[in-house]
Amino acid sequence: MNTHRIVVLGAGYTGMMATARLAHRTRRMDVRITLVNPSPRFTERLRMHQIASGQELADHRIEDLLAGTGVTFVQGFASAIDPDTREVTVGDRVLPYDTLVYALGSATDTSKVPGADDHAFTLNGIGNAARFADRLAEVAAAGGTVTVSGGGLTGIEAAAEIAESHPGLNVTLISLTEPAAMMGAKARAYLLRSLDRLGVTLKTGERITKVLPDAIEMEGGELVPSDASLWTAGVKVSPLAAGAGLAVDGRGLVVVDATLRSVSHPDVFAIGDAAAVRLGWGEVHGTCQSGMPTAVHVADAIVRRLRGRKDRPFRFGYFHQPVSLGRKDGVIQFTHADDTPGRFHITGRWAVMYKEMVSGSPVKFFRLSKWVNVSATITKGGRATRRPVM
Repeated sequence: MNTHRIVVLGAGYTGMMATARLAHRTRRMDVRITLVNPSPRFTERLRMHQIASGQELADHRIEDLLAGTGVTFVQGFASAIDPDTREVTVGDRVLPYDTLVYALGSATDTSKVPGADDHAFTLNGIGNAARFADRLAEVAAAGGTVTVSGGGLTGIEAAAEIAESHPGLNVTLISLTEPAAMMGAKARAYLLRSLDRLGVTLKTGERITKVLPDAIEMEGGELVPSDASLWTAGVKVSPLAAGAGLAVDGRGLVVVDATLRSVSHPDVFAIGDAAAVRLGWGEVHGTCQSGMPTAVHVADAIVRRLRGRKDRPFRFGYFHQPVSLGRKDGVIQFTHADDTPGRFHITGRWAVMYKEMVSGSPVKFFRLSKWVNVSATITKGGRATRRPVM
């Protein structure tokens, strides 16, 4: 039997988890695993707001995290996939595969609003977050103003972290809707009080029409002063899958079946933010919480296929919405399987401890997964995931 070649594209949370688990579960098989990523450093996206505020984080090198697994790491950008010849182009190299794991994730989209691409910073990677931190230090020294555009959990965490780390700054969080609208009323009220305590100004109810070098232009014509603009609103995915002819949805996500295999190319699996995953309760949205279980499932699915066993459907349910509010506060909203808010939430120092456990767990999972089978799924959603896909 020929060596089975597995190529994993992307070394984010999902790509790393899939690679580590595959390496462990195929260690006695004739399998060669190659992981492709542009950076040699693993990016802890759950902590990008900390880097953006000027904090230093641990430097986790991908090759160190996978040491002892036999995985080949290739640093570079994947520029093309040829599903007919089953090859991936990375720079001047061509990597053949028998199974491809597509884990390229998503990034903040600055293309929808004029000026955002030119005048706003993003948290798309360590370098971008660090450049914003450098600018933030300059603005803080001058007692200037900062805007964070986007009222999702990323924007909330960034605004809180910036305000706490630089108390002399004027920080404004701009959101079309009320921030943290997905949370229950009590958890959301606590979050809003915490932002107020940190001195964050909220501006809601109007669309942003333009990002200027020194201001944010609102739909009504108002200019919100901004010496440094951080953009966290909206996401986009890599065009690589669509360009390769894989079946994608209107957002460019790879359309997968119940086992997370591409519906058009069965030798390709898609995981995390790159996959359009539907369950009985609805559509999975991109988070580390949902991404890591897709990685575990696909690693196990590939092993089952290699052993000639039947595929199993992916099952998952959300459990929580953890939010840090600086280093000393936080709120955790526990949820139903479909990510709607449940009855319970925790706040304050208990939430801080909980959130730190959540943020630090992926790297621990990677290391453990090299040697044992680690579950990254808190809940499979119970009855909700056994309903037919809508």
